[in-house]
Amino acid sequence: MDEVVAGPVTGGRWALASLDDGRVRVCPVDARGRAAGPVRTEESAAAAVRARPGVTRWVWRSTAAVHPELLAAGLWVERCYDIEASEALLLGHEGAAGQPRSLPAAWARLRGLPEPEDRALTPRDGDPQPSLFEAGPVPLPDGVDPLEALLEVYAAQLARTERAEHPERMRLLLAGESAGTLVAAEMTGAGVPWSADTHRELLVELLGERYAGSGLPRRLVELEEEVSHAFGPGSRVRPDLPAEVLHAFARAGVRLSSTRAWELEKVDHPAVEPLLQYKKLYRLYTAHGWTWLRTWVRNGRFRAEYVPGGAASGRWTTNGGGALQIPKVVRRAVVADPGWRLVVADADQMEPRVLAAVSRDPGLMTVAGSGGDLYTALSERAFSGDRAQAKLALLGAIYGQTSGEGLKNLAALRRRFPAAVAYVDDAARAGEEGRLVRTHLGRTCPPAGGEDREGDGGPDVPGEANDDEEKRGSQGNAGAAARARGRFTRNFVVQGSAADWAVLMLAALRQRLRGLEAELVFFQHDEVIVHCPAAEAEKVAEAIRTAADQAGEAAFGRTPVRFAFTTAVVECYADAK
Repeated sequence: MDEVVAGPVTGGRWALASLDDGRVRVCPVDARGRAAGPVRTEESAAAAVRARPGVTRWVWRSTAAVHPELLAAGLWVERCYDIEASEALLLGHEGAAGQPRSLPAAWARLRGLPEPEDRALTPRDGDPQPSLFEAGPVPLPDGVDPLEALLEVYAAQLARTERAEHPERMRLLLAGESAGTLVAAEMTGAGVPWSADTHRELLVELLGERYAGSGLPRRLVELEEEVSHAFGPGSRVRPDLPAEVLHAFARAGVRLSSTRAWELEKVDHPAVEPLLQYKKLYRLYTAHGWTWLRTWVRNGRFRAEYVPGGAASGRWTTNGGGALQIPKVVRRAVVADPGWRLVVADADQMEPRVLAAVSRDPGLMTVAGSGGDLYTALSERAFSGDRAQAKLALLGAIYGQTSGEGLKNLAALRRRFPAAVAYVDDAARAGEEGRLVRTHLGRTCPPAGGEDREGDGGPDVPGEANDDEEKRGSQGNAGAAARARGRFTRNFVVQGSAADWAVLMLAALRQRLRGLEAELVFFQHDEVIVHCPAAEAEKVAEAIRTAADQAGEAAFGRTPVRFAFTTAVVECYADAK
């Protein structure tokens, strides 16, 4: 029998499940995920959390579904365990990436029942950078108690975690990813400080005034005319239509495969300069123009919906708004409140430092542990002081640029840093062979599809590629696909491990900002922005540095590697670079 709680209740770990009528059911849970006390019903998630100030971790279906209500009520959650975020990571680790991750799907799998598909995200009509919305959560079958289903899936996830390749690392990864969901919800709630007036001024400055109706702004119209005129009197070429541009160049005797900037820059033709200007300004107009400003900025804040682990590598994505691609020119509109500052911290050469930590290469760890620039230190050891060459070599090893000059660079790296190169080589080989590839903590790259695998060498099938030439072409395609996947997995083990470190850094930083007025407002791969009163700026900068070191040790153990940040305290984001 449920009880309605009367008075504060404290405890270490509690489960919370939402009911259809807005109420929630809660109970304490033990270390194996089982109910450890009476089930109680509360009027709301906020009421449940408010009544239990001593709870250190809440277990719930999805932070995104619960936490906004708690933030609106002014409540702080120390830690959580996000069932659906954890399910996605565990499925990937088990080689089942892509299977439905919802609580109902996980519950159905445990019982051998048909699994409901995750609900597709659909874009908002008319938005140049659309936000994606779910039409509500996937429901449980009629008659299934939400709390019982939650506890059943949670207990199974704890058991699956213990069967992982490295259980202690997987536990840390699940905790970090869940902490990331708290940070994401809080950043959405806080919003990036944004001056709409400054944004409008820079649009007029760069694009000119808007004409009546839905026509292009003045500067784009002028550039369109310049491009058309460059192809001869009477020509009409619309620069935003690649087919028209390619046809116009072809008539002028210039053959192009695309209208990408790097290809246009090789062409000597009077249309090139205005066309490149047009493309740059048109991108600003469509991605961060007046429509974007009207859609996404409210009351001095830009609020994107962050998606932790939205990319396969574990990097974050956003549902709409383009928060992770704010152009430098638009950063002029990111302005701190009066009396406040933006503490902008950019991780220095993060991926090479991560490679040093995960590979345990003694030489590269020494380089990554020096207080100065990593590429300069690397060049002094292996490239005769040529920093540019050292940077190209190391990034080439990580990203798979291993032919031509890259092959020569890789050989130099292998002589000086054999363990580091072997680490990414092994990952590439595993990817080419279609095997699972994991980050240091256990985030797993999705398995290769059929197009990524070499043929099985079995007998010919009548009517299927029996011609020798056709077979060679098919095998060549399969080989190219395998090599492409190898390049992806080579980078995945580094970029993914960097993403794992980043969520642990965010979790540590969130805890260290507790008690300050400072608020985390932005995160992008290797960059974080904290908005704070001017008097707190130094404390925030120190909190970032400490959180980086704390995350490095938690993720990779004790190593000489330093995860340094370049930090700027500014009033405007554009001044940080």
